[in-house]
Amino acid sequence: MGNTRPLPQPSAPGEQGPEARLAEPERPNRRRRYLKRAAIGLATVVVVLVLAAGVLWIITPSASEATALARAQAQEHGIAYPGPSAPENFARPLVATEDHRFYSEPGVDLLAVARVVQAKVTGSSGDQGGATIEQQLAKLLYTPAEHGFDAKVKQVALAVKLNLAYSKQQILDMYAEVAYYGHGFYGLEQASCGYFGHPARNLTVVQGAMLAGVVNAPSVDDPINDPANARARLEHVIDRMVAVGYLTKDQGQRALRTPLGLTTGDSPNC
Repeated sequence: MGNTRPLPQPSAPGEQGPEARLAEPERPNRRRRYLKRAAIGLATVVVVLVLAAGVLWIITPSASEATALARAQAQEHGIAYPGPSAPENFARPLVATEDHRFYSEPGVDLLAVARVVQAKVTGSSGDQGGATIEQQLAKLLYTPAEHGFDAKVKQVALAVKLNLAYSKQQILDMYAEVAYYGHGFYGLEQASCGYFGHPARNLTVVQGAMLAGVVNAPSVDDPINDPANARARLEHVIDRMVAVGYLTKDQGQRALRTPLGLTTGDSPNC
């Protein structure tokens, strides 16, 4: 009986046995390994993105070509270049509707770019939207006939270049000059004269809002050929101006009650 081994005593409540004490370091080690792998993966993604951005920056054209491209388009459409500066009554509704963070963002909306990349990776076909004014200008000037993911990636790089090379007012002026406004009108000055019979500097709030709205889909929202669609678009633009603070609700309602003043034929004022 002297050689019998004493039975193990049960652990007191709250006291861990030797096996549990030996297993304790395993969980922190596993967590550290997971965090290390995650950090390496994230660093790899960042490096790849930086390298891809660098390559894209090199292979896309220079922003200095933008004015020459705008001049060539103006010449093709028979309008003067440079045209007059985009007035406030056009710039405000355009920014409110197309890119309300225009004055603060670096040429691209990073969240919208992320949505485009996610759609490409997942294969979804939904409309990601979110193209900034600089991206739209890049499309008009550099990639007018290109479509799909590759074109959007180029436009992102070009938008950043445009933002670095030009002031926000210069970007608005170029955009206003090369955009198509429906009914055969290219450039803001020609559109203002063609629709309203006066230069762009004399645009009223409601007239500027109509022109800022029509550039999104000029074949659909032409106020002469499609007045119902144009009116619906105008109301949306005015609503956006109220939403971002460019107009009060009362000012927006008054603008919508103001006659648009469409005209036909040549005007002696232009």
